[in-house]
Amino acid sequence: MTWLELPSDSLFGPANLPYGVFTVGDEPGSSGPGAPRVGVRIGDSVLDLAQVLADPVFSEPSMNAFLAQGRARWSEVRARITGLLTDERHRGTVEAALHPLSGVRLHLPFTPGDYVDFYANEYHAVNAGLLFRPGQDPLPPNWKHLPIGYHGRSGTIVISGTPIARPCGQRQETPDAAPTFGPSRRMDFEAEVGFVVGVGSPLGTTVGVGEFAGHVFGAFLLNDWSSRDLQAWESRPLGPFLGKSFGTSISPWIVPLDALEQARVSPPPRDHELLPYLADTQPWGLDLALEVRLNGQVVSRPPFATMYWTPAQMLAHLTVNGASTRTGDVYASGTVSGPDRGQRGCLLELSWGGTEPLALPDGSVRTFLQDHDEVTMTATAPGAGARIGFGEVTGRILPATAR
Repeated sequence: MTWLELPSDSLFGPANLPYGVFTVGDEPGSSGPGAPRVGVRIGDSVLDLAQVLADPVFSEPSMNAFLAQGRARWSEVRARITGLLTDERHRGTVEAALHPLSGVRLHLPFTPGDYVDFYANEYHAVNAGLLFRPGQDPLPPNWKHLPIGYHGRSGTIVISGTPIARPCGQRQETPDAAPTFGPSRRMDFEAEVGFVVGVGSPLGTTVGVGEFAGHVFGAFLLNDWSSRDLQAWESRPLGPFLGKSFGTSISPWIVPLDALEQARVSPPPRDHELLPYLADTQPWGLDLALEVRLNGQVVSRPPFATMYWTPAQMLAHLTVNGASTRTGDVYASGTVSGPDRGQRGCLLELSWGGTEPLALPDGSVRTFLQDHDEVTMTATAPGAGARIGFGEVTGRILPATAR
């Protein structure tokens, strides 16, 4: 319990305590009170950690310095914050360091390093396979033996609320036509969950599935914006390139793994015995309930518990060849989908490649995103005694810039 007056159904009570980076007011300064710094969300307020804990690591304009300190330090700080919020003797100190959420500006919570996006949901992989490879086995033969992924472009990771310009590129209108150049005509969103590495691993070493919680700090929401026409033409034979690299939106709040203990579940049953380095040692599936809104209207509720590959297995596979990881590295789950149409995590699936237009509650119809469409994703999870929230990741599509 906390001495703060929070609604009983608050998704941001002391069981959550997600981290972010904020400034007070509209314009960040280079130093002093207006400088970007690290805070924790409690209810509809942000707690200034640099002020309340008197620790300069939280005066940094990103979480990276704190993330690099490791699991023991993360748990220590969480315990200290919990004590401040539950012992009324600290009320005066805490209240002096609280800022209303409506009065702050949120920034990228960490400086991204490398970015890997996986393809770890079987429902999405099957649906995409049926659409892209009709008449063939929808899953490639390696899919249930390893988490498939691709290296993305970390420089285009942006904070929620950043507009996304419609990309231009080559696309092929029909199978036998010559390619043309122009704005993408099949813009899409992808509802995903991202994970940020706190403690890196040196080149030539691996991170085992049982070491996941010692390296990954927490989870957040991620929208891997996708141009399906650019993607379809360029992915012959290599994977996503320009169809994915123009923008990836993330939510401003990082939910620590310590807050997700009650959300841990076993992944779906496996069809094949996994190689030892991918064998589950602990249940790191997560029971997260995602929701996607298009122009304010709910279009999908993807369940993250359906993910075939867990974040622990993704990290183990990412490093099994000796690839290094660094503080701030991001990896994402790939599109989250479920067995029902209302659980599909992208328009490619929801409109079945554009052949089954999606009717929205306001009477409008979409196959793919139109200019000025706005997509918002949220998520909740079981917490210690209460559900916890991830906040939201929002982005609006702007018209393509002239080429």
